[in-house]
Amino acid sequence: MGKYFGTDGFRGEANVSLTVNHAFEIGRFLGWYYGKDKTERCKIVIGKDTRRSSYMFEYALCAGITSSGADAYLLHVTTTPSVAYVARTEDFDCGIMISASHNPFYDNGIKLINSHGEKMDEDTILKIEDYLDGGIGELPCALRENIGRTVDYSAGRNRYIGYLISLAIRSYKDFKVGLDCANGSAWMIGKSVFDALGAKTYVINAEPDGTNINMNCGSTHIDGLRKFVLEKGLDVGFAFDGDADRCIAVDERGNVIDGDLILYIYACYMKRRGKLLNNTVVTTVMSNFGLYKAFDAEGINYEKTNVGDKYVYESMTKNGHRIGGEQSGHIIFSKYATTGDGILTAIKLMEAIIESKLPLSKLAEPVKIYPQILKNIRVKDKKAAQDDPQVRNAVDEVALKLGSNGRILVRESGTEPVVRVMVEAEDYDLCEKYVNYVIDVIKNRGHEAL
Repeated sequence: MGKYFGTDGFRGEANVSLTVNHAFEIGRFLGWYYGKDKTERCKIVIGKDTRRSSYMFEYALCAGITSSGADAYLLHVTTTPSVAYVARTEDFDCGIMISASHNPFYDNGIKLINSHGEKMDEDTILKIEDYLDGGIGELPCALRENIGRTVDYSAGRNRYIGYLISLAIRSYKDFKVGLDCANGSAWMIGKSVFDALGAKTYVINAEPDGTNINMNCGSTHIDGLRKFVLEKGLDVGFAFDGDADRCIAVDERGNVIDGDLILYIYACYMKRRGKLLNNTVVTTVMSNFGLYKAFDAEGINYEKTNVGDKYVYESMTKNGHRIGGEQSGHIIFSKYATTGDGILTAIKLMEAIIESKLPLSKLAEPVKIYPQILKNIRVKDKKAAQDDPQVRNAVDEVALKLGSNGRILVRESGTEPVVRVMVEAEDYDLCEKYVNYVIDVIKNRGHEAL
């Protein structure tokens, strides 16, 4: 991770830590960098979520891109995976998504995607950061007919919707499906897809006003969808986050089907059909003990990466695995996409339900989830907090007490000034006790940002 860009782009509060000047300069650099060795004009595709500040950043990025002589193609309000899809299928030099994902509306972010639909490589990110810090100097401006233009490219978003629809192998006729669109990027796309596939689609949180994205809704606030599924007697519900690269499901009984359970259900479905390449699923270190025990029972292998769909995807491409993801609902189906895609995840889960002829609750039943508590603490310096000898001793002490019946994980957020403390054990109260113990040590050592 660099000075500005974390594991999922350049993220911060709009006009505080992420400004229009940053956006303009990123656009300037990308337009120049991808156009400097080309005879034809550089093309960059841009999408955004529904935050109030997304329009501001879109215009700033476009100004920077076009001033460097490149063309900016606007998908308008769309999902992060749609930008990745269009970038890799329609001959763009790179893509940009303006979103802070599941963060509150006042935050925003700039996610960079390469021409293969993958997250931008570290070398290019470091060059951008060097330019932001003045290390490269002034870049030339395009003049006269060489100045770039902006192009309405909503057709690209529509082609992505068509692609999603084409991936379903059965009609959803007679299925009652609930969608929580988080007042974000999926607010129109989600219903369009499920209606086209024949579902009786029931939608909540699809009235974005620029300030209500992720507000008590979506994949990070699942209780609203749980109640909705039960009240309406729905067969299944799907909740997305602000940019719709995550999906958390709810079964017909109102139970939460998180990313771990989705990985289990679809991996078992793939294995039964002989489609689980290498008989392996890629997970992160945050996946639940119960998932691994269930995989062991099914004879399915697994790998563990650092937290972040970037690392999951790297492992999948390096080793040729077909499915991987995170507990938070970032699920990657490498045959169909290069990034987590919430709507695609919902489509694949529907496939498993329909083909197995079982309700979602039955498909998830074999997994016995261990109690797990995760708490965040805002700190002055993430590295200093984790490297503090007394904090490390406290973590080692908890790990020793848990033994083989649990685990503790302390890690820094890739997008916020936060340290996350997670404990997993057979008893919920034990989890609470040990998480609070470590957080108290962090506070007593003066690392908490007040």
